[in-house]
This record gives sequence, C-alpha cells and structure tokens, in this order.
Amino acid sequence: MAQQEIEVLILGSGPAGYTAAIYAARAGLKPVLYQGGQPGGQLTITTDVENFPGYPDGVQGPQMMMDFQKQAERFGTDVRYGLATSVDFSTYPLKVIMDESHELMARSVIIATGASAKWLNIPSEQRLNGKGVSACAVCDGFFFRGQDVAVVGGGDTACEEASYLSKICNKVYMIVRRDEMRASNIMQQRVKNAPNIEVLWNSVTDEILGEKEVEGVRILNKKTGNKSVVPVQGFFVAIGHTPNTDIFKDWLKIDEQGYIITEPGSTRTNIEGVFAAGDVKDKIYRQAVTAAGMGCQAALDAEKFLAEKELELA
Repeated sequence: MAQQEIEVLILGSGPAGYTAAIYAARAGLKPVLYQGGQPGGQLTITTDVENFPGYPDGVQGPQMMMDFQKQAERFGTDVRYGLATSVDFSTYPLKVIMDESHELMARSVIIATGASAKWLNIPSEQRLNGKGVSACAVCDGFFFRGQDVAVVGGGDTACEEASYLSKICNKVYMIVRRDEMRASNIMQQRVKNAPNIEVLWNSVTDEILGEKEVEGVRILNKKTGNKSVVPVQGFFVAIGHTPNTDIFKDWLKIDEQGYIITEPGSTRTNIEGVFAAGDVKDKIYRQAVTAAGMGCQAALDAEKFLAEKELELA
C-alpha cells in the first residue's frame, strides 16, 4: 500500500473544509484536501444562497463551492478526489486510508465531513429537491414568504423549522406521524402558540405534488386510511441529520447523536492532532457561514499544534 506523509490533511469539501484549506495554505502548511463522497458538500444540492456575506445578489450553491475551491487552490491547496474509508489514530503521525487502498500519514487531520440530512426517500422528494423541497428552513424559508408550506417531523428540529417559517409564511402545516410529538414541551408550546401553524396528526407524506415545482402534498392519515391533498409551495423535511462520523467512532469522543465532541472553545478532539469543524460537530447552527468560521478555527488550531510539535522535536 502506497504511503504519503502530509502536514495538514483535510477531509471534506464544504465551507468548513475549504476555509480550513485557505487558512492552512496561506500559513505555508501545504494542505491536502480530499473532497469526499459529495464534493462541495450539502451546498451543491442548494439552489440560491442569499445569506452568505460577500454575495450581495445571492449565488447558486454549486457556484459558491467552486469559488471556495478556486480560492483554496490559489494559495496552493492540493485538492483531490477520494473518500476516507478508515483511520488509525493509535500512533503518530496519524494514519488515514483513502478509498480502501491509499494510505496517508498526516501530522494533523481536520475532519470536515459534514452531516447528511435524513430524507423520506420518496421519488418526488428527490425530483423536486431545490424546487420547493428543502431540508433547511433557515436557508430556504425566505423564498416562500407569504406562501403556504409543509414541515415533516415531530421533534425539536421540526418545531424549530415550523416556528421559524410561521413568522414569514402565510400558513405552515406540520405533518406528524403519531398523535403526539417527540419535541420538548417548550418547543411544542411555541407551535401551539403560533396561530398559522396547523398540525396534521397521525399523518405521513404519500406524495409531493408538482411537475417543475412543489404545488402540494398528498397526505395519508394512518388512523383512517384517508388521503387528502394540501396545497403548498414549499415542503421542508425536518426529521434530523446524520453526521458523517462512522469511521471515527472507534477513536474520537462522539455524542449520542453521532456528532464529534471537541474541547470547549476549540476544534480540538480527544486525539492529539485531530480537529473537527462544521456540521460534523455542530448540531445547533448548521449554516454555511458558521461552518466556514469553524474551518478557520481548525486551521489555526492545527497551525498552533504543529508549531508546538516542532518545538518538542527540536
């Protein structure tokens, strides 16, 4: 198996990974960034991005990630295709296997592998993704101002999304599969207090309607077996996210939901030389701009670590 030693290895190519690369490259650390299974991250399946500073007219998600990549490469980042398939953090330098065949030895690793939204896995959901179907109300709710929308889910995330949308949309339908919610009492209270949120209990999504954009949702009532159509222009899936941390679980401290735990006020993990940034550790904000900020922090933390390591070895 071919080996290569790298100063700063970055896993993931969303805003966190590319920002880390920009900072590490400008510090002369010759970062190598592997793009992972979804080059560009979740923003590549987002259409208009209007809430990232520096784009006064908005920008298409894929274009934005191309801009990030171009900037990282301008300063010398080595951007490569490939997916990390296993790691061994028991020794130093740190070992990472790419695509099950290529072994890398890294003096520092920045994990920016992100999190994947959970979907309902119905064909119309994928077909209309970015055309009225979204997994982020804060990102895309703006486009549905004054319109009617539906939110799927019964947990805190769904309640947060519905509450947010209720402030800008005409009507919000919550599709909840049981006769009660899993959400905390305070979040349920917010939903109940919003006059324009209607909860559809014991209901599941049968189909999202519309050819080129969302026009409605067909709902199946699990108790009665009846189907009904609710006209909406936006459809938000809020059943949670899955952080992409499977290969790190044997090495890093991870919470019950699978997110990497870092030291407070830092991107440092429990393994020396390993840092985490973006949605792989952030279950609260999950925004491109916060991920980019953490990417900056991770690069600075890695730079400091490597400088201290050099002094140790001197």
